[in-house]
Amino acid sequence: MASTSTGPSVAPAGPSSSHHPLRIGWTAFAAVLMIFGGAMAIFEGIAAIARNNVFIATRDYVFRFNLTGWGWIHLALGIVIVIAGCALFTGAAWARVTGIVLAGLSALANFLWLPHYPLWSIVLIALDVFIIWALCADSYEEKESV
Repeated sequence: MASTSTGPSVAPAGPSSSHHPLRIGWTAFAAVLMIFGGAMAIFEGIAAIARNNVFIATRDYVFRFNLTGWGWIHLALGIVIVIAGCALFTGAAWARVTGIVLAGLSALANFLWLPHYPLWSIVLIALDVFIIWALCADSYEEKESV
């Protein structure tokens, strides 16, 4: 006897929105940029802690901070950013939110770092803004495809 199925047919599973190639690409690119930017912040922090005479201090700037203190801030922030960038490769939602927050903090820290290293600060601020955009664009695409 032939057996007939009376239940609903199951269609083969297609690619889910979490595995969309563009989504994976932007997240991976943001993760790589976070690791790179975090490593640069670590090197900035080490340079500021080790030798205060490496950086220029502008006298007529609105705010003035201790260079060694900023070195420790950049070092700690850089380490946390590298860890969060590595966590982004897991695809966890908390890593994306953490990445957005840390990129915002990094942009703020680099804005305050402008008197000491203006060109590099502007480069890292642009990098942080792009990281925030890439991580937010991913979550927008996910909502749109649902």
